[in-house]
Amino acid sequence: MADPRGFLKFSREEPIRRPIENRVHDWCELYEPMGEEKFKTQGVRCMDCGVPFCQSKTGCPVGNLIPEWNDLVNRGRWQDAMKALHATNNFPEFTGRLCPAPCESSCVLGLIDQPVTIRHIEQEIVDRGFSNGWIVPIRPLSQTGKRVAIVGSGPAGLAAAQQLVRAGHTVTVFEKADRVGGLLRYGIPDFKIEKWVLNRRIDQLQAEGVMFQVDIDVGRTISVATLKKEFDAVCLAGGAMVARDLHIPGREFAGVHLAMEYLTQQNRLNQGDDFALGDLITAKDKRVVVIGGGDTGSDCVGTAHRQGAKDVYQYELLPEPPPNRDSSTPWPQWPMKLRTSHAHEEGCNREWSVSTTHLGSINDAVSMLHACRVEFKPDESGRPQMIAISGSEFEIGVDLVLLAMGFIHPERNGLLADLGVTLDSRGNVAVDEQYMTSVSGVFAAGDMKRGASLIVWAIAEGRKAAANIDAFLREGRTCSS
Repeated sequence: MADPRGFLKFSREEPIRRPIENRVHDWCELYEPMGEEKFKTQGVRCMDCGVPFCQSKTGCPVGNLIPEWNDLVNRGRWQDAMKALHATNNFPEFTGRLCPAPCESSCVLGLIDQPVTIRHIEQEIVDRGFSNGWIVPIRPLSQTGKRVAIVGSGPAGLAAAQQLVRAGHTVTVFEKADRVGGLLRYGIPDFKIEKWVLNRRIDQLQAEGVMFQVDIDVGRTISVATLKKEFDAVCLAGGAMVARDLHIPGREFAGVHLAMEYLTQQNRLNQGDDFALGDLITAKDKRVVVIGGGDTGSDCVGTAHRQGAKDVYQYELLPEPPPNRDSSTPWPQWPMKLRTSHAHEEGCNREWSVSTTHLGSINDAVSMLHACRVEFKPDESGRPQMIAISGSEFEIGVDLVLLAMGFIHPERNGLLADLGVTLDSRGNVAVDEQYMTSVSGVFAAGDMKRGASLIVWAIAEGRKAAANIDAFLREGRTCSS
């Protein structure tokens, strides 16, 4: 440690967000640059704990060597910090921008003070690595002659692809969309991650030998039988794309959309795609209600602001979380507490314990949302049960309703049905300890396996699946044997 008393001398400091009046008029990322000396100062706050919970499974699923690269940053050894960072994380520029940073919630310093700014230091390390030309393609010394198919080009699929191609295997990634990246490409707004950040990493993977085929919906465009015949192993990394819907009267009205329909279209517009005027989903000059209080809901709120919404409301069914860590989630667990995002800062009427009961319309276009207040009380078995509060009914005029209530499981028709893989009790793909499904030689990773989760978990699972696929192939086994 450069200064073992650093955490006593310096306070937490993060890059500041761009002024609201500027950022709501463009799709650029949120943060202003922060100088090198400030990052060095933040690095010295790391206590180099005897037991660094930040890099434990609770804190960081990929096991980032956080104390090591914090110290290297403080010493100005940025290239060494980059090497330490990439030792465990294929894509720190993604996690540095998008991960909610459970590592910071597990920081030991956070017990008595504000935690170390781990996430922003991580992003700065990798961005410096790219700008200085330190991040280059890594090619294997030899080829195994084994072919691996990866279905899905989100973070789990990309991580698995990079690990496997570096191990000497021939890797092809199949993506059903027209561009590579999965939800990184189409599900997450540009103001959280501009797509050149994704493109530069895709370029590296291609230079390393990863082959991408887009507009390929495996199970439909190409048969499962063909896939198993042409490849020695398969990794399923297609995500959990079936969204939770709202089954109420009026769901069918025009102006009611799933969040991913809305976010995907705006991302496509930002990348130059055209849509017919009648197909556009826009919040411009409209009263918008977002149903769902999570990250996807926040993304919808931020997108609506940039499209020029008149008013934005966000309704969450669950009660408002406490302002500070709840006793039910003690350190070092991810805390249950109220979080205010950049989108909420930009203006949003947030309400909790609200249940939407039905929608009204004018000429079959949504015009009114009807809801009531609810509370949760334990039933006879002790489980919390939602109860509508008598007399709490209300209505609000609305022109656009966005459903952002999460995702429930992967799509079952097509690929999974044709493969015949076993599903778990939640409808996700079941695997054994080697990440192999019930079909020999077919593996699964990421949200398709564990359900909708964090990007850092997707990367961790892609790496673990790749290690098991590599071992499987080196034993001389294949999915067709």
